[in-house]
Amino acid sequence: MNRALIVVDVQESFRQRALWRAVNNPQVVARVGELVAAARAAGDLVVWVLHAEPGSGTVFDPASGQVRLIDGLVPEAGEPVLTKTSHNAFTTTNLQQLLTGRGIREIVVCGIRTEQCCETTARVGSDLGFGVTFVTDATATFPSPHWSAPADLTVEEILADPRTLPARAMVERTEYALAGRFATIATVAELTAGMLTRS
Repeated sequence: MNRALIVVDVQESFRQRALWRAVNNPQVVARVGELVAAARAAGDLVVWVLHAEPGSGTVFDPASGQVRLIDGLVPEAGEPVLTKTSHNAFTTTNLQQLLTGRGIREIVVCGIRTEQCCETTARVGSDLGFGVTFVTDATATFPSPHWSAPADLTVEEILADPRTLPARAMVERTEYALAGRFATIATVAELTAGMLTRS
Protein backbone atom coordinates (compact mmCIF):
# COMPACT_ATOMS: atom_id res chain seq x y z
CA MET A 1 0.00 0.00 0.00
CA ASN A 2 1.60 3.27 -1.08
CA ARG A 3 -1.51 5.33 -1.79
CA ALA A 4 -4.14 6.89 0.45
CA LEU A 5 -7.55 8.38 -0.24
CA ILE A 6 -8.03 11.57 1.79
CA VAL A 7 -11.72 12.38 2.32
CA VAL A 8 -11.88 16.03 3.34
CA ASP A 9 -14.78 17.52 5.33
CA VAL A 10 -17.69 15.53 3.92
CA GLN A 11 -19.57 16.40 7.07
CA GLU A 12 -23.03 17.27 8.30
CA SER A 13 -21.92 20.82 9.14
CA PHE A 14 -22.29 21.81 5.48
CA ARG A 15 -25.77 20.34 5.16
CA GLN A 16 -26.92 22.48 8.07
CA ARG A 17 -26.10 25.72 6.24
CA ALA A 18 -28.62 27.47 4.02
CA LEU A 19 -26.08 27.57 1.19
CA TRP A 20 -26.21 23.76 0.93
CA ARG A 21 -29.20 24.07 -1.40
CA ALA A 22 -26.87 25.79 -3.90
CA VAL A 23 -24.22 23.03 -3.79
CA ASN A 24 -22.78 22.39 -7.24
CA ASN A 25 -22.49 18.61 -6.87
CA PRO A 26 -25.45 17.07 -5.03
CA GLN A 27 -23.97 13.62 -5.78
CA VAL A 28 -20.76 14.30 -3.85
CA VAL A 29 -21.51 11.77 -1.09
CA ALA A 30 -22.26 9.00 -3.58
CA ARG A 31 -19.14 9.78 -5.59
CA VAL A 32 -16.96 9.83 -2.50
CA GLY A 33 -18.54 6.51 -1.56
CA GLU A 34 -17.50 5.08 -4.95
CA LEU A 35 -13.91 6.19 -4.37
CA VAL A 36 -13.89 4.77 -0.86
CA ALA A 37 -15.15 1.40 -2.07
CA ALA A 38 -12.55 1.28 -4.86
CA ALA A 39 -9.73 2.33 -2.51
CA ARG A 40 -10.65 -0.38 -0.05
CA ALA A 41 -10.84 -2.98 -2.82
CA ALA A 42 -7.38 -1.93 -4.00
CA GLY A 43 -5.93 -2.15 -0.49
CA ASP A 44 -5.35 1.62 -0.26
CA LEU A 45 -5.63 3.46 3.04
CA VAL A 46 -8.72 5.65 3.53
CA VAL A 47 -8.24 8.67 5.80
CA TRP A 48 -11.26 10.68 6.95
CA VAL A 49 -10.81 14.34 7.85
CA LEU A 50 -13.32 16.57 9.63
CA HIS A 51 -13.16 20.34 10.14
CA ALA A 52 -13.82 21.78 13.59
CA GLU A 53 -14.01 25.30 14.97
CA PRO A 54 -14.24 24.77 18.74
CA GLY A 55 -16.00 27.51 20.67
CA SER A 56 -17.34 29.19 17.53
CA GLY A 57 -20.98 28.46 18.21
CA THR A 58 -21.39 27.49 14.54
CA VAL A 59 -22.22 24.19 12.85
CA PHE A 60 -18.45 23.59 12.79
CA ASP A 61 -18.29 23.73 16.59
CA PRO A 62 -18.07 20.15 17.89
CA ALA A 63 -20.67 21.12 20.49
CA SER A 64 -23.22 21.44 17.67
CA GLY A 65 -23.12 17.70 17.01
CA GLN A 66 -22.68 18.33 13.27
CA VAL A 67 -18.93 17.70 13.05
CA ARG A 68 -19.50 14.16 11.83
CA LEU A 69 -19.53 12.37 8.51
CA ILE A 70 -22.62 12.76 6.34
CA ASP A 71 -24.93 9.79 6.71
CA GLY A 72 -23.94 6.95 4.41
CA LEU A 73 -20.19 7.32 4.95
CA VAL A 74 -18.84 5.01 7.63
CA PRO A 75 -15.15 4.43 8.42
CA GLU A 76 -14.03 0.84 8.71
CA ALA A 77 -11.82 -0.43 11.49
CA GLY A 78 -8.28 0.85 11.07
CA GLU A 79 -9.24 3.86 8.95
CA PRO A 80 -8.02 7.02 10.70
CA VAL A 81 -10.49 9.82 11.44
CA LEU A 82 -8.67 13.12 11.96
CA THR A 83 -10.04 16.48 13.06
CA LYS A 84 -8.40 19.62 11.72
CA THR A 85 -8.75 23.29 12.58
CA SER A 86 -6.89 24.66 9.54
CA HIS A 87 -8.01 24.74 5.92
CA ASN A 88 -5.63 21.97 4.85
CA ALA A 89 -5.63 18.48 6.29
CA PHE A 90 -1.94 18.52 7.29
CA THR A 91 -1.07 21.58 9.39
CA THR A 92 -3.13 20.87 12.51
CA THR A 93 -3.15 17.05 12.36
CA ASN A 94 -0.63 14.23 12.29
CA LEU A 95 -1.59 13.31 8.71
CA GLN A 96 1.91 13.71 7.31
CA GLN A 97 3.43 11.49 9.99
CA LEU A 98 0.65 8.94 9.57
CA LEU A 99 1.22 8.70 5.82
CA THR A 100 5.00 8.65 5.88
CA GLY A 101 4.97 6.11 8.70
CA ARG A 102 3.04 3.76 6.43
CA GLY A 103 5.25 4.37 3.43
CA ILE A 104 2.53 6.16 1.48
CA ARG A 105 3.81 8.29 -1.38
CA GLU A 106 0.63 9.13 -3.26
CA ILE A 107 -2.60 10.75 -2.09
CA VAL A 108 -6.00 11.10 -3.71
CA VAL A 109 -8.01 14.12 -2.57
CA CYS A 110 -11.80 14.46 -2.56
CA GLY A 111 -14.40 16.20 -0.40
CA ILE A 112 -15.85 19.63 0.43
CA ARG A 113 -15.01 22.46 -0.52
CA THR A 114 -13.31 22.15 -3.89
CA GLU A 115 -11.37 25.43 -3.84
CA GLN A 116 -10.83 25.68 -0.13
CA CYS A 117 -9.95 22.69 2.05
CA CYS A 118 -9.58 20.23 -0.84
CA GLU A 119 -7.40 22.46 -2.99
CA THR A 120 -5.32 23.58 -0.01
CA THR A 121 -4.78 19.98 1.06
CA ALA A 122 -3.63 19.12 -2.47
CA ARG A 123 -1.20 22.04 -2.56
CA VAL A 124 0.32 21.30 0.84
CA GLY A 125 0.48 17.58 0.09
CA SER A 126 2.39 18.29 -3.10
CA ASP A 127 4.78 20.63 -1.31
CA LEU A 128 5.43 17.88 1.23
CA GLY A 129 6.49 15.56 -1.58
CA PHE A 130 3.42 13.43 -2.12
CA GLY A 131 2.13 12.64 -5.58
CA VAL A 132 -1.39 14.11 -5.64
CA THR A 133 -4.48 13.17 -7.63
CA PHE A 134 -7.41 15.56 -7.35
CA VAL A 135 -10.81 14.04 -8.12
CA THR A 136 -12.89 17.08 -8.98
CA ASP A 137 -16.20 15.31 -9.51
CA ALA A 138 -15.90 13.85 -6.01
CA THR A 139 -15.65 17.36 -4.56
CA ALA A 140 -18.33 19.97 -4.02
CA THR A 141 -18.50 23.70 -3.49
CA PHE A 142 -20.86 26.66 -3.56
CA PRO A 143 -21.25 30.04 -5.23
CA SER A 144 -18.89 32.49 -3.56
CA PRO A 145 -20.06 35.97 -2.57
CA HIS A 146 -17.87 38.91 -3.57
CA TRP A 147 -15.26 39.62 -0.91
CA SER A 148 -16.87 43.00 -0.12
CA ALA A 149 -20.43 41.62 0.20
CA PRO A 150 -22.06 41.69 3.66
CA ALA A 151 -21.61 38.48 5.62
CA ASP A 152 -25.32 38.11 6.32
CA LEU A 153 -26.62 37.82 2.74
CA THR A 154 -29.33 35.25 2.14
CA VAL A 155 -28.77 32.51 -0.42
CA GLU A 156 -31.14 34.34 -2.76
CA GLU A 157 -29.15 37.56 -2.41
CA ILE A 158 -25.88 35.74 -3.03
CA LEU A 159 -27.23 34.14 -6.19
CA ALA A 160 -28.75 37.40 -7.42
CA ASP A 161 -25.56 39.44 -6.94
CA PRO A 162 -23.78 39.76 -10.32
CA ARG A 163 -20.45 39.87 -8.46
CA THR A 164 -20.97 36.37 -7.02
CA LEU A 165 -18.49 33.86 -8.44
CA PRO A 166 -20.43 30.81 -9.69
CA ALA A 167 -19.36 27.43 -8.38
CA ARG A 168 -18.47 26.26 -11.90
CA ALA A 169 -15.96 29.12 -12.20
CA MET A 170 -14.49 28.22 -8.82
CA VAL A 171 -14.05 24.60 -9.86
CA GLU A 172 -12.49 25.58 -13.18
CA ARG A 173 -10.04 27.92 -11.47
CA THR A 174 -9.05 25.19 -9.01
CA GLU A 175 -8.33 22.74 -11.81
CA TYR A 176 -6.26 25.31 -13.69
CA ALA A 177 -4.30 26.17 -10.54
CA LEU A 178 -3.58 22.56 -9.59
CA ALA A 179 -3.01 20.82 -12.92
CA GLY A 180 0.63 20.45 -13.90
CA ARG A 181 1.78 22.13 -10.70
CA PHE A 182 0.33 20.47 -7.63
CA ALA A 183 -1.84 17.60 -8.83
CA THR A 184 -3.12 15.40 -11.60
CA ILE A 185 -6.82 15.99 -12.25
CA ALA A 186 -8.94 12.84 -12.56
CA THR A 187 -12.57 11.76 -12.58
CA VAL A 188 -14.17 9.16 -10.33
CA ALA A 189 -14.60 6.84 -13.32
CA GLU A 190 -10.96 7.15 -14.37
CA LEU A 191 -9.62 6.64 -10.90
CA THR A 192 -11.87 3.76 -9.87
CA ALA A 193 -11.06 1.93 -13.12
CA GLY A 194 -7.36 2.34 -12.39
CA MET A 195 -7.74 1.21 -8.80
CA LEU A 196 -9.65 -1.91 -9.77
CA THR A 197 -7.16 -2.73 -12.53
CA ARG A 198 -4.28 -2.36 -10.09
CA SER A 199 -5.92 -4.52 -7.46
